[in-house]
Amino acid sequence: MTPQEIALVAGLCRARAGLAAPANAYSMESRLEPVARAAGFAGITAMLAAVGGERGETVAWRVVEAMTCAETSFFDDKAVFHVLETDVLPSLARSRAGAPIRVWSAACSTGQEIYSLAMLADHIHRSGGEARLDLAASDISAGALERAKSGLYTQFEVQRGLPIRLLVRHLEKEGEAWRVSAHLRRQVRWRRINLVADLAGVGEFDVIFCRNVLCGMDPASRARVLEALSTLLPEDGYLVLGSREEAAGEAFAAGPHPAIHRPRRARHIAAA
Repeated sequence: MTPQEIALVAGLCRARAGLAAPANAYSMESRLEPVARAAGFAGITAMLAAVGGERGETVAWRVVEAMTCAETSFFDDKAVFHVLETDVLPSLARSRAGAPIRVWSAACSTGQEIYSLAMLADHIHRSGGEARLDLAASDISAGALERAKSGLYTQFEVQRGLPIRLLVRHLEKEGEAWRVSAHLRRQVRWRRINLVADLAGVGEFDVIFCRNVLCGMDPASRARVLEALSTLLPEDGYLVLGSREEAAGEAFAAGPHPAIHRPRRARHIAAA
């Protein structure tokens, strides 16, 4: 890739998704080459040239989506799910007095996170717990969302974090792959959402998972997204970030786990 092509990709990522794209040709090429081939282009150069043509909008988003982080697994960071089950959800269940707890996986990628939450909800129900979850999931990538909706995973993917008892209970063998049960898939509301866009119409949630997203954004976009997410949480809500991410600033305070954060009461009241 030429310096001009690298600059074009970086500019698209920054403008459309707030992403700090890799600054070296190798990282970009390894992600963009398969996308170019799948879209029918002779190579990356031909694909980037099409950004200014009739297919420009579609091609530009293909480029941006290729640069997003799609790393995910079932029950990623088990300590977070343990705190969620033993502390966060029981507390919210008591304060909601039987109303469902609204949970949003804001960057769901290929779906393992939201299905882990659906399995946790099933476990709580079977154990006689009070928490009932209303689950929503979104991602900027249309391709990732389609995969998530399908609930179809390879043997390698289900081996990453999914206990055998949950595999047998909630997934069905389909050829060489595994598909999440229709019962679990029906529990999730799906939507394509760009987190750096206006989130005013998204709604309010009690728990927002936004893991391994902020670390890929430029500082200004990261701050804007955190500010926006803080306005979608009630004063007793929770924001769950990745282990390498921090909710620095005035909007959030420490929660019951290093990756779990609470909106500051004064900030929420001021925004109301």
